[in-house]
Amino acid sequence: MIVECPHCGKPLVVNGFGRPRLNMPVKKICDALRLHHSVTAAARELGCSRGYIYKVLKESGLKAEDVVSRARRRA
Repeated sequence: MIVECPHCGKPLVVNGFGRPRLNMPVKKICDALRLHHSVTAAARELGCSRGYIYKVLKESGLKAEDVVSRARRRA
């Protein structure tokens, strides 16, 4: 992509904006939640934010409390 420099006005080639998406599968997130019983600990293990975990679970119709409580009932 070519954009104009705000300082000198010359065209610059830019390879992209921002960082790439994580695209982490729901199964991996659920497994980490079942293992740690905590969103914070799962986020640390996966290298993502707590908000990302909540977002992915919401998109798939799940809640963190449901995933953790299912794991505790099985144990």
